[in-house]
Amino acid sequence: MKKRTLYEPLLVETAWEVCNQVGGIYTVVKSKAPGIVEKFGEHYCMIGPLLQKKLPAEFEEIFEYDDDFGKAVLAMRENGFEIFYGRWLTQGTPKVILISPVQAYESMKDIRQYLLRNHKINIFNPDDLLQQVVCFGHLVLQFFIELEKQTEGRDVIAHFHEWMTGMPIGEIKQQQLKIKTVFTTHATLLGRYVAMNDTNFYKNLPSIDWLEAAQKFYIEAQVRLERLAALDSDIFTTVSDITGKECEFLLGRKPDHILPNGLNLFTYTATHEIQNLHKQFADKIHEFTMSHFFHSYTFDLDNTLYFFTSGRYEYHNKGYDLTLEALRRLNERMRKEKIDKTIVMFFITKQPVESINPKVLQSRAVMAEIQATCEEILKQVREKLFTAAATNADSNLPELNDFVSDYWKYRYRQMIQSWKSDYWPIVVTHNLKNDNEDEIIKYLRIHNMVNKPDDRVKIVYHPDFVSPTSPLFKMDYPQFVRGCHLGIFPSYYEPWGYTPLECIARGVPAIASDLSGFGDYVHKRFRDHDDKGIYIVKRKNKTFDESADDLCDIMINFAQFSRRERIILRNTVESYAENFSWNTLVQHYETAYKMVLEKE
Repeated sequence: MKKRTLYEPLLVETAWEVCNQVGGIYTVVKSKAPGIVEKFGEHYCMIGPLLQKKLPAEFEEIFEYDDDFGKAVLAMRENGFEIFYGRWLTQGTPKVILISPVQAYESMKDIRQYLLRNHKINIFNPDDLLQQVVCFGHLVLQFFIELEKQTEGRDVIAHFHEWMTGMPIGEIKQQQLKIKTVFTTHATLLGRYVAMNDTNFYKNLPSIDWLEAAQKFYIEAQVRLERLAALDSDIFTTVSDITGKECEFLLGRKPDHILPNGLNLFTYTATHEIQNLHKQFADKIHEFTMSHFFHSYTFDLDNTLYFFTSGRYEYHNKGYDLTLEALRRLNERMRKEKIDKTIVMFFITKQPVESINPKVLQSRAVMAEIQATCEEILKQVREKLFTAAATNADSNLPELNDFVSDYWKYRYRQMIQSWKSDYWPIVVTHNLKNDNEDEIIKYLRIHNMVNKPDDRVKIVYHPDFVSPTSPLFKMDYPQFVRGCHLGIFPSYYEPWGYTPLECIARGVPAIASDLSGFGDYVHKRFRDHDDKGIYIVKRKNKTFDESADDLCDIMINFAQFSRRERIILRNTVESYAENFSWNTLVQHYETAYKMVLEKE
């Protein structure tokens, strides 16, 4: 009976990232969809903005309108609105409604008036995003008005993600619609701004004047929209306890429930092939490493570990500053303690670039030519050696050099000579547009971390996405992650943090911080997480110096694992990932929906 009560209502989930890959919430709503569809079936629908003239390739329009969602869509069209009804071509194929915000631009004056009159939100001179947000919110409100007419008293749960979609909540309450609302903030807008500019954000959090701070960063209207959604929703949720504290002080309401983010592990798990996949993609990273470093000097690839960090370029929030300082200390300790390992650390982020550095590109191209030349020589030797073995009764191995033509000998020598250089390997793979202002580059230059031959820690700063079309790596990001040995994500401000979770799902040990939602979640709920390959850097109530030492200790201990120990750990990590599957975590969403149904 309880299940029937929970899954009987219509559930409509609205997010800016539905069929629109712009941020981490895209991963949340897309990966969660199969689990929700399994529970709610045809009672579930998603709403998102149509931001391009063409329908997204992952959206397939349907032309059957016999359910309540379809009837509301038809009613909207009869009122002159352009609205599309279809399915998201992803696992679970959830129903989706897409609405273009642009069609409401002519109603902007009326929208601004009711926001000011009813909610004291003054939308003055909005930028493009804010204008899209308020117009989309207005159109979604019209949809819910029509949907309520179609349902004839049936319960409707409306779940909104982030400030970009939460605007209808205030009007649903104001107009006393019988729609039960849930609002989830994945990161407060104001918190992100303040944290980037305050190194003592969490200490100062209780004393922040939200209005004064919002005005300082020129985001007052956006913050008021977020507060409206948080305060007027029937059930208010966020993704972690860490963000819950932030909501309490910046949005004026303590969350009713926490909704931790999960992953759809069917997408990631490759049973019995963890080590094979790691080796396959590590070999590809080896190719890059040889092309990037070996023209200047060499080191033992069998004794080399690949560490990486990735995410938005938020130098302080993402913990890039702490990572660099810990790497500097790691380099010094490894040299002092004569630890015979090489660490190649990749910073994968997105920054404005002019192009790939020509020297890096040329070195990679020459390496490819050397590889092709070796393949030709090998082919020639193989054929001649086989012929010699078949026709010669002498069992002695012939002189293999005699099997290589003078052309290929010359070509081989020419390739090697043209490849060798007299400069150290370049730290950044691209020519940055703001090279002098880039904080990662500044740190590396100040501390002389420039890939010197005796450095145990080498740095590769790649300010662009990893993709199969890139001539440097020639693989996609998930494959790159598989090929690495350790992910490093010691964030200062991270409401949840998908990057360490994506590592774990692929059998790659990861470091998070206890100031990230994910790290805090693991630290509070799982014993002996270090043994499972999930390391937590202590940043709460710790100085920057103490946290840097803590991170350095974790990395140096990992660097001294044997190959066998690393293989065992990879297997353990991937098997532990089930704890973060939507199969396990979707229950938190069900709890929130039960709470909203029980609320008067």
